Amino acid sequence: MSLFSRTSIALAAGVVLGASITLTHGVFADKDKNVDTLPVKDLQTFVEILNRVKSDYVEPVDDKTLLENAVRGMLAGLDPHSAYLDKDEFKDMNIVTTGKFGGLGIEVQMQDGFVRVVSPIDDTPAAKAGVKPGDLIVKIDDTPVKGLTLTDAVQKMRGAPGSKIQLTLVREGADKPLVLDLKRDVIAVASVRSRMLEPGLGYLRISSFTVDTGDSLNKELLKLKKDAGGDLKGLVLDLRNNPGGVLDAAVKVSDAFIDKGTIVSIKGRDPANTREFTATPGDLLNGHPLVVLVNGGSASASEIVAGALQDDKRAVLMGSRTFGKGSVQTIMPLQNDAAIKLTTARYYTPSGRSIQAEGIEPDVTLRSLKVAKDDQQDGLLEPIKEADLKGSLHNENEKKEAAAKAAADAKDKDKKAKDQQQLAESDYQLYEALNLLKGLVIARGN
Repeated sequence: MSLFSRTSIALAAGVVLGASITLTHGVFADKDKNVDTLPVKDLQTFVEILNRVKSDYVEPVDDKTLLENAVRGMLAGLDPHSAYLDKDEFKDMNIVTTGKFGGLGIEVQMQDGFVRVVSPIDDTPAAKAGVKPGDLIVKIDDTPVKGLTLTDAVQKMRGAPGSKIQLTLVREGADKPLVLDLKRDVIAVASVRSRMLEPGLGYLRISSFTVDTGDSLNKELLKLKKDAGGDLKGLVLDLRNNPGGVLDAAVKVSDAFIDKGTIVSIKGRDPANTREFTATPGDLLNGHPLVVLVNGGSASASEIVAGALQDDKRAVLMGSRTFGKGSVQTIMPLQNDAAIKLTTARYYTPSGRSIQAEGIEPDVTLRSLKVAKDDQQDGLLEPIKEADLKGSLHNENEKKEAAAKAAADAKDKDKKAKDQQQLAESDYQLYEALNLLKGLVIARGN
């Protein structure tokens, strides 16, 4: 199982892939490969710097700290996703993959010396406080983030459930920094949620990809089918602000709707890190229309699902361009109970696309809009009819039963109109996705 993640508080952990590394003749060498030995002069320079720091730094520093910092720097210099995980960080990584962990509930990475929010997790302190993808965290309580490592910043944001923390954010378009007061909590992520939008039309939200996501998806789909009376005609799959997670979960979610062909392939320098995942027969939605919502906070495993469904022409993607993380990280435990998170491969969609630093362009692009509360919104209210005009003549042949039915129908239409208006005001993109899904259902004659 590989890992798709971005930071030391990423949403998943993977098991070991690749060979172990041992110390041989004073240099690191891979057991299973012939690699060039490290240049002696560079090693001498490293030792010289180490000794200079030990002897001349303003305060004493122990060897363990210096060597750990060197390792952190070596990995951090490779790419934004490779990292050294000490014992506590590795433990947290393994806890996170179960979907239950402590903190604020945000996925972050470093950008220009600040902590950038990739996405908040649903129903967590961060999401409830209004933290949004793209926000830059510039201060944690009274401590400026500039100059801190990502690990330092993450540690400051962690704490006992119930304890308070203040984040100062810079948001694009805002006139001044935003100051948010949050209360830490135990984050128990229900990665899959569902509900009916309208009769026969379901909504399924995946907030992250944990080890249980595939099974949870199957349960929620069965629940939706039951609520739809066994006839689920279409589905909106919401992957917005989903930062990713476990590869196996992304494969299972894709396989739920695709019955043949490639889902994703991963290719690394080492043949052992090259693999192709294919779909198994069966489509849990029985070929009915599927609309997938994505945005700039949809990353990694989310992009695997979106790319697979788009290339297979199984779904219509709607929203905005995704984050663009197309690399695979593998967690490799070390002998000291720590681990390294190393980028070992790139992944490709079924058509061979690499989305690294590019993202996935949706089939239908939507801007982030919020519909104003206006009783005269075009398309949200029923058009005026003759019967609505003051003083209009009644049909003399109308029966009481027909009148009662008409009144009931009008009441039902009024409720649907209000429900649609409420949906448009609270989530414009979902409102448009529902409209698109209706059109697809009608076009297919479902």
